[in-house]
Amino acid sequence: MPSLSLRRRFSLVDLVVGLFVLVVLYTIVVVGKDTTLSFTPTEVTTVDTSPARLPYYAARTLLRMFVALGASYLFTFVYAYIAAHNRHAERLMIPALDILQSVPVLGFLAITVTGFLALFPGSYIGLELAAIFAIFTSQVWNLTFSFFESLTNQPSELDEAARMMGLSRWRRFWRLDLPHGAIGLVWNGMMSMGGGWFFLVAAEAISVSNRTYTLPGIGSYAGAAIDAGDLGKVGLAVATMAVLVLAVNFVLWQPLVAWSEKFKNEQTDSANAPRSLVLDLVRRSGWSRGTGRVRSRIGEPIDRLGDRLFGTPSTAPGSAVAGRTGDIAFWTITTAVIGYGAWRLFGYIVEIEGWAVFWPPLWQGAITFARVVVLMIVATVVWVPIGVAIGSDPRTSRIAQPLIQVLASFPANFLFPFATWVLLRTGISLDIGGIALMALGAQWYILFNVVAGAQAIPNDLKEAMDDINVHGWQRWRRLTLPAILPHYVTGAITASGGAWNASIIAEVVTYGGTTLTATGLGAYISGAAQEGDYHHLLAGITVMALYVVAINRLFWRRVYLLVESRYAR
Repeated sequence: MPSLSLRRRFSLVDLVVGLFVLVVLYTIVVVGKDTTLSFTPTEVTTVDTSPARLPYYAARTLLRMFVALGASYLFTFVYAYIAAHNRHAERLMIPALDILQSVPVLGFLAITVTGFLALFPGSYIGLELAAIFAIFTSQVWNLTFSFFESLTNQPSELDEAARMMGLSRWRRFWRLDLPHGAIGLVWNGMMSMGGGWFFLVAAEAISVSNRTYTLPGIGSYAGAAIDAGDLGKVGLAVATMAVLVLAVNFVLWQPLVAWSEKFKNEQTDSANAPRSLVLDLVRRSGWSRGTGRVRSRIGEPIDRLGDRLFGTPSTAPGSAVAGRTGDIAFWTITTAVIGYGAWRLFGYIVEIEGWAVFWPPLWQGAITFARVVVLMIVATVVWVPIGVAIGSDPRTSRIAQPLIQVLASFPANFLFPFATWVLLRTGISLDIGGIALMALGAQWYILFNVVAGAQAIPNDLKEAMDDINVHGWQRWRRLTLPAILPHYVTGAITASGGAWNASIIAEVVTYGGTTLTATGLGAYISGAAQEGDYHHLLAGITVMALYVVAINRLFWRRVYLLVESRYAR
């Protein structure tokens, strides 16, 4: 009987799944060992643009992308959880998140690359960590905002049930918090991958203080082809990137979208639920059954350990007093540290030119702000109805998901040769054309979050609307808009920050020997970083953070609180 059982469990599906896992592990080992090689900084200035190197470059790039994505999810779980469950911490952490998302990737690189190289002198590890950190900063913020929005908009009945069951923080996180935010985390994970692709050239070909450090990858390959004016190799880089995006979508994101359907809060199943060939294969294989048995055996011990480490919220007498005392100590220390750091920062920025150093980035920031406003209005009008149409129909989603993945992942740098040609031929200034390039890095946050919101609408509510014959604008007003607004606001906040970040690339376009420069804060920061002028670089980053935080505090935060109070489920 045991042998018969084994014969039934093993099949061709098991072989395919097992071989795929082994190939992935082998690729990680082979590619990962090259990150420990030594280098001389003056020699790391070029990249081999032979087409034969593209598969290897693709593997190196994918490894960086997934390491950064894993770090982004880990950061999201910790940061968003603390901010959502501690109102005092939220007052500090959410504004800090606004500031962090407003710091451009180029700014992070210019400040951190020297430190990473100093930690690992003469080793590629330092450069790899700098590139991974840059990709991380382009991926993490929308994930964190999405999960924070999910945690603060949980259905009250689920919250009460968790309290009545006495779930520990650990068990509540895995049984309520994470499942409730699963759909948003999946769709924003796809968007995060797109953000990483968008800034790939900057992350893999780091230009700081008139010195360029390059790493093997699709981004550095494309950057070298663009600098050389070789449209054929730019096309090869575009094709390779498109293949990678589609492959990752087929192997990872489509299965996750289909799997996350089970976390929808509904009473009836959808007749057209998302499907995935990969997920079906995994579920049919014996590996999934084996994984389930392992999880059942080790899950409870891990839960008990989590209970001991994190426990349940304290309700003991005197805890409120201890909490107030802790809050006073926390805010006193935090204010002192931030105040001292800000004093030193501003002292460094103004030590040469005085406070006048802020005037150029302030007025150039106003011009970039105008571009951001135009972009947000157009993106909202265009992508909200499209996102609702995609998220409401699983069949449309299966067709559109790979397409929007490719579009969202398309680095603006790859379009520079074509953008330069069009702008020169038409006479359109980059001051106007730059809006379209900024949109490539920002508009997708709105689309992906609206899709996630529309997909999360319970199927039984849709059927109820059909039964009472509610369609058209009434359906939008009664069901669709209330359901997607929290997701839209999250997407709009990150899209606004993403637009400012994208201005670093979109306001300076270089192809071959031609450079077009727009007037704006992005061009100001890009020029300062290229020249290694840290006084003006930090002044520009500070002003950009000021604009983003002011917009979020004065506008988006109020919209968010309004949506939370009226449409929290």
